[in-house]
Amino acid sequence: MKKLLCLAALAAVTLGQSFTTQAADVSFSIGQTGDSTMTYRLGLQSNWDASWWQTSVGRITGYWDGAYTYWDGDETASNHSLSFAPVFVYEFAGESVKPYIEAGIGVAAFSSTEVESNKLGSSFQFEDRIGFGLRFAGGHEVGVRAIHYSNAGLQTPNDGVESYALHYRMPL
Repeated sequence: MKKLLCLAALAAVTLGQSFTTQAADVSFSIGQTGDSTMTYRLGLQSNWDASWWQTSVGRITGYWDGAYTYWDGDETASNHSLSFAPVFVYEFAGESVKPYIEAGIGVAAFSSTEVESNKLGSSFQFEDRIGFGLRFAGGHEVGVRAIHYSNAGLQTPNDGVESYALHYRMPL
């Protein structure tokens, strides 16, 4: 638990440094794992002040994402995780609505090495994500994403776990 608190403090300082120069957004997600455990995620995002390969079709941009996730298992299988990831976004052109696809790889720390019957092997996990959705004028966003957690074989066992979620993002 001490490792998780240290990671939370480090993430807060890192995110605080990033958010002091740029506007922040907050996101809420509700999802489910393959074994039907509900997940609830609260995140903070900071958009990058850059874009690449901008054309009439769209552009590549991205954001930093820091989040807390509650894994609602039974009394012995509930879990908590903190995560931090850079996320790349391809945002299609549009005026009031912009469709997008996203992908990212980050890191996460779990309070326990088990989620349901999945044995993670360590508290440290990599977080891989892919998603898509719609961005609206004013900065609001809705979408779906799949997030996979695994320690990439650094520890055994390495069962990993996935969460499939709907999310909503709004500017602070």
